[in-house]
Amino acid sequence: MIEGADRLVHPTPHLLFDRVTYSHGEHVVFDGFSLLLQERRVGLIGSNGSGKSSLLRLAHGLALPVSGSVTTLGLSTASHRKQIPSRVGFLFQNPDRQIIFPTVGEEIAFGFQERGDTRREAMRQALVWLGRFGKADWSERVAHDLSEGQKQLVCLIAVLALEPRLILLDEPFASLDLATRLAFADQLQALAQPMVMASHDLDFLAPFDRIVWLEQGRVRADGPARDVLEAYRAEAHRGMREVA
Repeated sequence: MIEGADRLVHPTPHLLFDRVTYSHGEHVVFDGFSLLLQERRVGLIGSNGSGKSSLLRLAHGLALPVSGSVTTLGLSTASHRKQIPSRVGFLFQNPDRQIIFPTVGEEIAFGFQERGDTRREAMRQALVWLGRFGKADWSERVAHDLSEGQKQLVCLIAVLALEPRLILLDEPFASLDLATRLAFADQLQALAQPMVMASHDLDFLAPFDRIVWLEQGRVRADGPARDVLEAYRAEAHRGMREVA
């Protein structure tokens, strides 16, 4: 296993956490936390409250550290907070927290308008992207009337439409049934962009290049997927026996 601090050597990582301290309310999530992530597929595992979601929010600039620094694609999240969303896509666990517009077309067009396109051009681009997923007929559909899986797909299309260089995903399968989860997983596996994903779905994470196991805001284990997931499963089985 390789501790995260031992990896602080590469000049252009996707994500670099350097001695980060971060609190959520009165709870200290990270205290002097350092980690470098540069692989194409990185999975984050750990129990609820271990720091996975906080790590992703810090990486996107949705939260800022109390001390230390977070660098995403070479940009300081403190100094370049407004530039990061155009380079980094974020997929939330709950799509209802991400969808803000009445119709699917408007939701996807929003990113293009934020980039400076006219509303007409933004809607045209939205239709193009919906068409790439075989969903051109969704443009006028009310977004919040869709199923959970359909909403999550809309959020993914909205993220991909801006062609981000990096994608962060926070438990994207949590609200999906098995069939929808499998279909959505196939779509994610096909993405070209580097990806950092927090998930309890260990089977999906199995082919990832690297897994980081967080526990109480620290790195419990870090390394190849097979080794870390095996250790994590063994720990879970021990916990089950103790409860029984």
